[in-house]
Amino acid sequence: MNNNFLTEEQKNNYKNNGAIIIKNIFEPWIEILQKGFDKVLTNPGPHARENVKTTDEGRFFEDYCNWQRIPEFKKFAEESPAAQIVAEATESKSIQLFHEHIFIKNPGTAKETPWHQDMPYYCVDGNDTGSFWIPLDPISKDNSLQILLGSHKLPKLIRPTKWSNDQPWYNDDDNFMDMPNIKSMEKNILKPEMNLGDAILFNFKVLHYSPGNLENIPRRAFSMRFMGDDVKYIDRGGETSPPFKGIDLKIGSKMREDWFPVVWRN
Repeated sequence: MNNNFLTEEQKNNYKNNGAIIIKNIFEPWIEILQKGFDKVLTNPGPHARENVKTTDEGRFFEDYCNWQRIPEFKKFAEESPAAQIVAEATESKSIQLFHEHIFIKNPGTAKETPWHQDMPYYCVDGNDTGSFWIPLDPISKDNSLQILLGSHKLPKLIRPTKWSNDQPWYNDDDNFMDMPNIKSMEKNILKPEMNLGDAILFNFKVLHYSPGNLENIPRRAFSMRFMGDDVKYIDRGGETSPPFKGIDLKIGSKMREDWFPVVWRN
């Protein structure tokens, strides 16, 4: 494998911190992703969700698992450097696509995305994971995604909750731990300076948060999630997000390639 994209220092930082900033690499892909993004806004998928009540100001829209019907997202998965970057970061021999996810917070949207890990909501387990967060609009440091460095090494996954009412996501959630005191770990919070074409790459187990958008332009972000060598199916005892109904796998199985295609192989 030609390690064209990441330095040894970046690989070590990914292992130790669970997140790195990738500079400039996706600049040629911004217009393509914006085009795909607009297609989803015009014709949302079955998982689309509006997170701001109609009585409140602003808009926080999200949608996921549209890559099969949005050619721009499929092209990004198969042809951009993203999958190889995850392979380098996780030292994996092959990479599968998990899914993509889009977010838009319009100007004046106060609603925050609370601190959380993605992994507890997913039907997968493992450490060889990578999620890209790619802004599609100019973004300030205060308006960016925030990452709690090193939080992928917590002793257990954080208990997932339903953001609308703060209730547990699963009926049986004894396998999870409570949210740590983020305030006490403020020195480990990464608030990156980002330009268009930059991305944050982070492990599915890393705690992250995003503020409301109190600036005067929309904040569109595109995420794509990839799985490396050690990722296996896990039954969380309830419907996950994304749900992937009918997946028909045994616990500990490799994720099925007809649903989650291999997009990079050494």
